[in-house]
Amino acid sequence: MTGREDTGRPGAGGPAERETAPGAPRYSVVVPTIGRPCLDDCLRALAASALPPPDAVHLVDDRPSPAGPLDVRGAGPLLDRLTVLATHGRGPAAARNAGLRDVTTDWVVFLDDDVRILPGWGARLVRDLREAPSRTVGVQGRLHVPLAVDRRPTDWERCTAGLEDAAWATADMAYRTDALRAVGGFDERFRRAFREDADLVLRLRDAGWDLARGRRETLHPVRPADRWVSVRAQRGNADDALMRHLHGPRWWARAEAPRGRLPRHLAVTGAGAAAVALVLSGRHRGASLAAALWALGTAEFSWARTAPGPRTASEITTMIATSLVIPPLAVGHWSAGLLRHRGAVPWKGRP
Repeated sequence: MTGREDTGRPGAGGPAERETAPGAPRYSVVVPTIGRPCLDDCLRALAASALPPPDAVHLVDDRPSPAGPLDVRGAGPLLDRLTVLATHGRGPAAARNAGLRDVTTDWVVFLDDDVRILPGWGARLVRDLREAPSRTVGVQGRLHVPLAVDRRPTDWERCTAGLEDAAWATADMAYRTDALRAVGGFDERFRRAFREDADLVLRLRDAGWDLARGRRETLHPVRPADRWVSVRAQRGNADDALMRHLHGPRWWARAEAPRGRLPRHLAVTGAGAAAVALVLSGRHRGASLAAALWALGTAEFSWARTAPGPRTASEITTMIATSLVIPPLAVGHWSAGLLRHRGAVPWKGRP
């Protein structure tokens, strides 16, 4: 079930100030959220820089157990265009689909709740949409990840900065509404904010559509995270397994996604497992060789993550500790995903 809450409050801006220019493509905005503090910054930036404004803003509350209503005061002059929906923890794909169902404009723009659109975004968006050829189904915004200037970035900050080069990231992505509905929207089997955007792009391309990169710009700050965030991120390997079932073993090349280190994780984990098995079988010479290969692979992985960073005591400790457990966890999640999603067929939308 999807809950709905219409804010029912008048906007603060004057009507002439907020009107869409004649002939400009009309668009709506969908923002899925789990109620993080960054939502206020997102809404304030949208209110300040979405000029001409969207016809509607669909804020989708995906908190599993809301303690109260979302604070949407940051939307300011857009409050009269804002509707809050509730999806109760079904994940960002389902949340975006909930917002999509209410869109009445030709274009829908998806924003994440941890981004801030930059000045001039609205005018550049309209130009992006107006210049899109008839076979172009989606236009991506340009993401910028601010990093510290007085030190090297940490491993987590570098991972976030990778969004600047990511293809078709839904942090700021505009789609033709009808085409998106025709392919069923986002695949709700992707419960995390990972790979659901790549899956959608491949389905749209299979349907004959093109995609383009636009000129509008959006800021994507690095969100706070503890030292174990990279360990939890390994759950995304199960989503990679689903992508393999849906789009074949070379899906990552078609989706313009980085290959990642799974092949190396498989090799390192295999060496570690072989070392244990050989010890138990009394084959100590072979066990020593396998253990050496495991140690060499683990050390390479740890150094590859440590060398570009600030190399503080805390960062080095974190890289060593997490590099020990990431390869087997990645392999475990990937294997579980292969098993869980066996027989998966391309998403066509909920009945």
